[in-house]
Amino acid sequence: MPAVHESKTRLLDAALSLIRTKGYEATTVDEVCESAGLTKGSFFHHFGNKEELAVAAAKRFGDRAEELFSEAPYHANAGPLERLLGYVEFRRAILKGELPEFTCLLGTMVQETYATHPSIRKACERQISGHAATLEADIAEAKKRHAPRAKWSAQSLALFTQAVIQGAFVLAKAKNGPEVADNCLAHLERYLELLFYQHTE
Repeated sequence: MPAVHESKTRLLDAALSLIRTKGYEATTVDEVCESAGLTKGSFFHHFGNKEELAVAAAKRFGDRAEELFSEAPYHANAGPLERLLGYVEFRRAILKGELPEFTCLLGTMVQETYATHPSIRKACERQISGHAATLEADIAEAKKRHAPRAKWSAQSLALFTQAVIQGAFVLAKAKNGPEVADNCLAHLERYLELLFYQHTE
């Protein structure tokens, strides 16, 4: 895979920070360039417009998340259910810093753009669903062991975890702090325990 040009990376990282803080519509190309320390000429060398930047930013955010989660400690847990619960615990552990630091670029952008920028919506959906898919193997194995007769699918439960997480981020923004998000994820953890352990003899 060819290396990403350094100036393109700077523009993408500036976009990640600004969009997470201000939202897509409120972020301008001029602000991205200023934050990256680059000219608009450099911007238009890499991107045709702000929408193209946002699509690329969604992928960069997803790539960074994949790196973070692939190295997370919950993967060392012995069983699939323990790994799934460990995932939620890890999500709680990284609710640190200011709101833009732990809330999701993808959720922020898709709420603003789903009806007006189909390419951004699709890019966000691809990354959110792709992250959810990383949980499916453990969910499927846990279902096989603990709830083999359950009617729900591994995919639907994986997506449900993301719905709770994204909703928790919205509440964190509404209440201007991480406590409510932590409480929501604690409830998600309890729900998962009940969902599986009620079938365990």
